[in-house]
Amino acid sequence: WCVMAWHYFLEKFLDFIFPACPDDGDKGQMKKEIKIFDKPQNVKRLLYIFYASLLVLLIADFFIHKHADFPWEAAPEFFAVYGFVSCVALIFIAKILRKIVKRKENYYD
Repeated sequence: WCVMAWHYFLEKFLDFIFPACPDDGDKGQMKKEIKIFDKPQNVKRLLYIFYASLLVLLIADFFIHKHADFPWEAAPEFFAVYGFVSCVALIFIAKILRKIVKRKENYYD
């Protein structure tokens, strides 16, 4: 019952944040199901929520005491920078590996 209650709450919350499109009045035609990301304003709202939560977490990192094992872990925003640099490095490593692992188009023929 807890999962069903959470699902109901989440569905109502998303309906409140991203309201559905009003009916066009076409009675004879089949209605297209509207998804929440079909409207650009809903995507924009979601991005605003995402960026606001990101900003809150970055600001909160300055006020939270960290139990660092190494001195560089105590630096402000260390884990955010470390994660970003690691992700960018992973992309560049994948581009290099693609040249090594890539096969010709007719390799399996």
